[in-house]
Amino acid sequence: MAKAKTSTLFFFFCSLALLLLGNCVGVEGNPDYKDALRKSLLFFQGQRSGNLPANQRVSWRSNSALSDGFLDRVDLTGGYYDAGDNVKFNFPMAFTTTILSWSTLEYGYKMGSDIQEARSAIRWATDYLLKCARAKPGKLYVGVGDPNVDHKCWQRPEDMTTARTVYSVSPSNPGSDVAGETAAALAAASLVFQSVDPRYSKLLLQTARKVMAFAIQYRGAYSDSLGSAVCPFYCSYSGYKDELLWGASWLLRATNDAYYYNFLTTLGANDQTDIFSWDNKYAGAYVLLSRLALLDKDKNFDQFKQQAESFMCKILPNSPYSSTQYTQGGLMYKLPSINLQYVTSISFLLTTYGKYLDARKQTFNCGSLSVTPTSLIGLAKKQVDYILGQNPGKMSYMVGFGPNFPKKIHHRASSLPSKASHPQSIGCDAGQPYFSSSNPNPNFLVGAIVGGPDQNDGFSDDRSDYAHSEPATYINGAIVGPLAYFAS
Repeated sequence: MAKAKTSTLFFFFCSLALLLLGNCVGVEGNPDYKDALRKSLLFFQGQRSGNLPANQRVSWRSNSALSDGFLDRVDLTGGYYDAGDNVKFNFPMAFTTTILSWSTLEYGYKMGSDIQEARSAIRWATDYLLKCARAKPGKLYVGVGDPNVDHKCWQRPEDMTTARTVYSVSPSNPGSDVAGETAAALAAASLVFQSVDPRYSKLLLQTARKVMAFAIQYRGAYSDSLGSAVCPFYCSYSGYKDELLWGASWLLRATNDAYYYNFLTTLGANDQTDIFSWDNKYAGAYVLLSRLALLDKDKNFDQFKQQAESFMCKILPNSPYSSTQYTQGGLMYKLPSINLQYVTSISFLLTTYGKYLDARKQTFNCGSLSVTPTSLIGLAKKQVDYILGQNPGKMSYMVGFGPNFPKKIHHRASSLPSKASHPQSIGCDAGQPYFSSSNPNPNFLVGAIVGGPDQNDGFSDDRSDYAHSEPATYINGAIVGPLAYFAS
């Protein structure tokens, strides 16, 4: 009797979700990866800053930050708000762009018509990054909006009254990390647009070369140059060597210029890591370069292949060299705050390296453990499935996917009424009751993946708990590739 009642309730909520959001997922079978892919890309429309296009589908968002750059007499409109706030941080935005571009290059052939949405999401970022790189000679703009003021204010981006301060790096105030990541984003995106828009692709690559030259010539961490404007929010905790390696790796792939290979050799492949994120790019660079060792059989890149496999050995739960914790429900658990960013980024690398290995029918060993492509891809699938609802709490951590998902996410635009429903401006203080409300957000940011559960697989769906309830562009950017892979 209890089972019948549960099935009836499940059917009811599934039907409701289908009507409202377009799909539902049962916890026993595979999730609908195709639906999740579409929603993961739709999310980026909800993060847009600037003048929104006529084909904007997230209709509760409106134009915002149309004067960005005015304080420095430049146009810095566009781009993305990084998470649930109204600040444009270029360091994580550029990483999001790079990983989205890589996803499209690796898995675009599996995306079907969704590849248009992927290109659109990339271009919304690269149009902005081009402005930041080309606005003034000798200067790279790296962000807009004072984060310390913004984070004290709960206000729609359409109503912003906080200072839209602009931040930049220059020869006297260097930022090799943010410049290296920006170069990587532009170079990777140039490959995405190479056949569909050659002129735009050429502009992206030309700009990537110049930004990378700046990163190499003027060494320094942007955290040291900008201080509280980026720390503790997006400090370059790992230093800037990883971004130099990452940026040069992408420019090598985009140009095949021996200069970048020679530069890579000066950096070496001796930096061990067990994480991949907007801050630490070593593992991503190793996997990207291992592609040349595996697919092109170029022995000059064997050292990077070895480091990529060393990274995998630190991730696999049954590896004797594993340094990665897993929850009882099977979720990779790296850090308490916004843990799903690491899960999606590492899952991307697991899927991609597994794909490279499979193309050459190769395996490798972690001590006595034999690792196959299926081992890596299977672990990535388990992580993706957990995020989409196959977990102890039966909670999908993607908004709008499945019958049970976060409804009180830490996100200003989602939690405040839209301009259409509330045309009057809402000030910083006037927004606080919406922040404190126990009601679900009035606007569902469909496709957003939040920070995720704690180490005990628990999740409270609490708007004030930003460490677990806040979405971010770089969480979504990294899951696009695995979703496209599993969708087919």
